[in-house]
Amino acid sequence: MAQMQSLRLSPREVTGKKVKQLRLNGITPVHLYGGSADSASLQVQESDLRRLLSNVGGNVPITVEVEGTEGENICFVREVQRHPVSEQVIHVDFLRVDADQIVTAEVPIILDDDAPAVRNLGGTLAQPLQSLRVEALPLDMPASLHISVSSLEGFEDAVRVGDLVLGEGVTTSIGSNEMIARVMQPRLEEEVEEEEVLEEGDLVESEDGEEIPEDDSEEGN
Repeated sequence: MAQMQSLRLSPREVTGKKVKQLRLNGITPVHLYGGSADSASLQVQESDLRRLLSNVGGNVPITVEVEGTEGENICFVREVQRHPVSEQVIHVDFLRVDADQIVTAEVPIILDDDAPAVRNLGGTLAQPLQSLRVEALPLDMPASLHISVSSLEGFEDAVRVGDLVLGEGVTTSIGSNEMIARVMQPRLEEEVEEEEVLEEGDLVESEDGEEIPEDDSEEGN
């Protein structure tokens, strides 16, 4: 497993609407909860937080150190609030967990290699299942799950949850037959002729809207 990302947090005295001034000063309010310790209102430099969030998702454990306390906390990013217009991160919740505590997270599924049915048959690769909900110890939680699509040689082929290698200590309650990816057939283009030529036997519309067969005979003959 790659070296864990770390983050240093500081105690926060400012709460409520006054946190707006913190953000103007490049500081983001955060909340730490879970585990045996009390929850805490904290803060962090926006630049440090932005760098962390660009490297981890909600399924990657990080070590969090809180200024004025001893030891490190194993945490997961649980909720990220962003400004609806600027997309600036305005608040983050961190979940503190014990190292021997089973946790649940959504792990992204990455498709590797090329699907022969795309290359040879002109199909389109579809991935109905983008992530998988798994359970594992914090330090066993995978950052992503990779699976090859090189077995997709025809439109009837598929890769499924049962084909994934989850790793030791990682489990999922999702059925093994759940589809992850397959190749869809190309759509046939249908040419529609827009000629409005009435031939003998075509229907014409009467004055009251009723469709009646067209009569080519001439009255008075």
